[in-house]
Amino acid sequence: MTAGSLDTKSRLATILVSIAVAVILGGIVVASTGANPLSVYREIVQGAFVGRGLSETLNRSVPLIGMALAAAIAFRAGLINLGGDGQMLVGGLAAALVALYVPAPGAARAVLALTAAICAGGLYAWIAAVLQLSLSIPFLITSLLLSYIARGVTSYLVRYPLRDPSTGMPETYRVASAARLPANLFDVPVSMGMLIMAGVAIAVIINDRHGVNGFEWRITGLNPRFAQYSGISLPRQTQRVAFLSGALAGLVGALLILGQQYRFTDGALLAPGYTWSGLMAAVLAMASPVATVVTAVFFSALQVGGFAMERALGLPAVLTWVLQALIILCLAARPVFVRRR
Repeated sequence: MTAGSLDTKSRLATILVSIAVAVILGGIVVASTGANPLSVYREIVQGAFVGRGLSETLNRSVPLIGMALAAAIAFRAGLINLGGDGQMLVGGLAAALVALYVPAPGAARAVLALTAAICAGGLYAWIAAVLQLSLSIPFLITSLLLSYIARGVTSYLVRYPLRDPSTGMPETYRVASAARLPANLFDVPVSMGMLIMAGVAIAVIINDRHGVNGFEWRITGLNPRFAQYSGISLPRQTQRVAFLSGALAGLVGALLILGQQYRFTDGALLAPGYTWSGLMAAVLAMASPVATVVTAVFFSALQVGGFAMERALGLPAVLTWVLQALIILCLAARPVFVRRR
């Protein structure tokens, strides 16, 4: 047996032990409320994967996977993108405006809206990269601050010049049916957003494993100085990675607007916390695209199952957030366990 296989088995054992410890600690927390931990876990699993719950889990996984991959792409190249909220907002608003006001056939308008969202989110993240390169302001700071600007600007626009006066909410007009993304394809609960995100995930995984860009990003993330000595243009790569990360966040905004919400409502894109859940998924997966996708789906199932558990047992769904936090802490500690071992 080789040392590599032993190391892989050691890491796998550490991950499984970490999950088991988190489940036990979560059970203790649940038991302290007077509930049966086994019943709670059973309701969470059934609520996330049985019947309608599976469809809800898949739908919630679309934006979570997108935001997680957006963070993972940046992490892979040594960047920390904390501006996912802002990039998603500008992408979602761009998609809504194109879908509402561009005079084009329905399907063409949807494609144009998706393209506009990708460009808007990518350019917004690219601005943060340019500020880092030109003014030496860290990308994580500029991306985060630009996110606050995006919140303020989009909130003003939908509250005043773009508001639909027929509703009592700060939101735009409703996107026409012809410009929306289909929610059920081939008479099955598979939406166009799921297919688009699946294609994006496959492309990211292939690029990471076999693409030249993916190899250069990993080298830069591990050792920027060595990457520069090997001939990689770090400024160009920083701008490219920032654009791609922001473009993916903008795409998520468009998928939510065109596939679920059908109008841009102030605060609606940010309320579920997709950006930060995706960021945690990318961190826990150590920016590995495959692991990031799996972790994002797991978080989605945990959140959907939490709401089902609340309906079935009358317990607050916040217990699943406690469980998620415990899992995050235990999994985040696994590198320490591996090094000690």
